[in-house]
Formats: sequence, structure tokens, C-alpha cells
Amino acid sequence: MSTLAYLEENFPAALEDLKAFCRIPSVSTDPAYAEGISDAANFVAQRLRKAGFSSVELLKTGGHPAVYGEVISDPSLPTFLVYGHYDVQPPDPLEKWTTPPFEPDERDGRLYARGVSDDKGPLLIPILVAEAYLRAEGRLPVNLKVLIEGEEESGSPHFEATLQSYREKLGCDLVISADGAMWRPDRPSMTVASRGLAAFEVTVTGAAKDLHSGRHGGSAPNPIGALATLLASLHGPDGRVDVEGFLDGTSPPDARIVAAIEEAAFDSAAYYRDIGVSGADPIDTGRELLIRQWLEPTLEFNGISGGYQGKGTKTVIPSSASAKITCRLIAGQKPDHVVAAVARHLEARLPRGFSLDIHRHGPGSEAFFIDSDLPALSIAEGVLAELLGRPPLRVAMGATIPIGASFRRHLGVEAIFFSFSTSDEDYHAPNEFFRLANFRLGTKAWAMLLQRLGDRYRA
Repeated sequence: MSTLAYLEENFPAALEDLKAFCRIPSVSTDPAYAEGISDAANFVAQRLRKAGFSSVELLKTGGHPAVYGEVISDPSLPTFLVYGHYDVQPPDPLEKWTTPPFEPDERDGRLYARGVSDDKGPLLIPILVAEAYLRAEGRLPVNLKVLIEGEEESGSPHFEATLQSYREKLGCDLVISADGAMWRPDRPSMTVASRGLAAFEVTVTGAAKDLHSGRHGGSAPNPIGALATLLASLHGPDGRVDVEGFLDGTSPPDARIVAAIEEAAFDSAAYYRDIGVSGADPIDTGRELLIRQWLEPTLEFNGISGGYQGKGTKTVIPSSASAKITCRLIAGQKPDHVVAAVARHLEARLPRGFSLDIHRHGPGSEAFFIDSDLPALSIAEGVLAELLGRPPLRVAMGATIPIGASFRRHLGVEAIFFSFSTSDEDYHAPNEFFRLANFRLGTKAWAMLLQRLGDRYRA
């Protein structure tokens, strides 16, 4: 039996594995889910052992453990390291899920569950492919290592140190990331760039305690109003970030990515309809929209709190109010510099009677670009073109996958992204799903990719 035949015959069992994986609530950012994190790490380790990986272990990171496994078929073969993550985003708001987030539901050719697209489905694919090669042919066409972290969705705070600590163990010729996403379900694509990230929380404090809004209204400082004014000052009328020093170190957009944007002929009106925006479209052209999503930095408000949040009314002036903020960064921006620029901007505009505190969430990460002449990139593109009937478009990613720059810095190797989720699958939102056709397609593509990479890097 061939590897591809084995994968097809065992696809129903693979789907059940994915469902079992998605039942584990492995939310990394919330300590309440610590048991789920442990269960997910052990699930991955056990699945690697079942697949036939000869060495599997949980690596200490200073935070949630990373899972490592390897199959060294022949020391003379090239070695590839597969990256993914077993942790997921929080499922909130729960009331907007059609079915419970950690009870996988199969309908209309899709599997719905938190983490199924980001990154449990794509992550499981190379493990299944390795198993198929070992069962059907007795060996892999390459030496394969995997590194599956448990903190990607909380900023990977220990990832850099983990790479440094286990540098020799992780040595390889190339990294292949199962994390990432194709740009659109109707157009094959290869991601060649991703934005960086800086995450922090801003807290404005007024009085030392909550106050009665009748007794103190009109005289006591209200942090909600002050915070709202400060947040509004961070953007200009066109929606772009308006903070001095925010763009320091950046360069004009890559002309090749701009050319890909123009070739894509993106429909901005359809985009706004799909996400449920009513009224006039904020951005009129697809070209402008994609340039903003892929090639410009952002500053977004992810959550805001202050005062009474329950039902009904509570007449209170809160002591403090806060906002969670993330900035997506482009090449040249440094997370520390960006946060410092925002801090200076807010401090300069803070009204009298208030104090300001900025708390960082992780060290952040810089933007990443793949070498356009990397042989593995063209090989992966060839696989997609053969399977999907048209050459993939090279695209940038508005989201952040910090691992590319990290592997280059610590292991001295390049990375490519080879994921079979797509950007419309509502990861990070309620009703996340993964197309089962892509789950099946991904196994075939990974099998072809490993064979061709082995041939190219051995030659």
C-alpha cells in the first residue's frame, strides 16, 4: 500500500483523532485552563508515539511545555523541523457559538470547534503523513523533527529561550510551519510575510475607590471618559495610527507584494458584506484594503473595561478603566520602541487628576519575510499548483506568526508556511471551523512536499 492510499483509507480515523484533540480546552492565556494545556500536550506526545516517532518528550520552557519528537531515518538525509502549536484562543463569547466550542460538530463538510483551524487541524496533518510513510513504506523520505509549542496564542513568551536552550536538539535544514493560513478558499496561496506584534494593556486611574455618581458627579475624575479620549487620539481621520515615532524604521512596501495585491483584484464590497458591515464601505478599493491589511501597521482595541458591567444600572464613577491593545507591526518596527511611542503619546495627553499605567503582555515579535529565492518555497508552490490546478499567489499575512524570525535567529535556518486552514475560518472568533476537504487535501500535499524536499535537499 502506498503512503497516499494509506492516508485515504485511514482518513475516518484521522477525523476522529482531530475531534478528540479539539475536545481538549487548551487555552493558554487563562490559568483556569491549566488542565487542558497539560492534556493537550500529552495528547500530542501520545499521537507522535502512535505515529512511530522514535523519540518523543515534553520540553521544559519556563511556561507551558513544548512537545518534541523526531524520526531519524538516515543521517545522510536532510532534516526538516515541523512547527505548530497545541494551544488555542479563549472561546468567549460563548453565547455566539452555534454549538459548544469544545464539542466538535461536523456539518456541511466542515468541523466546528475552538482551535480546529488554528492550529489543531493543520498541526495534525504532518503527524498523520509521517505515520502513513512509516506504516506504508517503512521509512520517511527525510529526517523529521517536530516542535509543538503551547503558548503561541498568548504571545510565545518563552519560545525564544526554548529555541536557545534546545538549539542542538532542534538542528535542521529547514523549518516547515503547519501554522498559518491560506488567504482565500478559492485561490491557492503561499504566505511569504507576516506582521509582528506588540500587546499591552492601558489603565487610567482616578480616585482611590469607586464613587457614588450623584454625590461626586461633576467633580470627581471619571477614568472611562479620560480613557475614551486617549484612545480616540491614537488614530487619524482615515483610521491610520497617528502616533509620533510609531513608524520609525519602516520602509516603503515590497513592490512584489503590491503587485500580487493588484493581481488579486480583491472585492472590498464583498469583504464588508461577508463580515456583516452595514452602510457605506469604510475602504472603497480592494487594493487599498489589502495594503492596509498586509503592509501597514495597526493599533487595535481588543477589549475595554471600567465600572459596572452587569445587567441594569449601578450609579458609580469607577476608580479605573482599562483597554487591551495589540499593534501589528511591519518590517523595521521594534515592539519595545512601538510601545514606548504609544506610552509617550498617551502620557502627553493624560488629563489632570489621573494616573496612567501600561502593562506589557509578552515581549512581542518583529515582522517576518521569507527569502523569495528559497528553493523550498518554489517546491511548495509546485505542489499546490499541481493539486489545485493553478499557481499559488504569494501573499502577506496581516496576522502574526513570530516563529519565522525566531528560527532564523536561533537555528540559522529559513522557514516556510504550509498550512491548510484558510483565513475565513473564524479562528479567534465564535464558530471557528476547518474545511474537511482541506484536511484531506493537506495530507496529500504534505506527503508530496516531504518527498520533493527530500529529493531537492539531498541532491
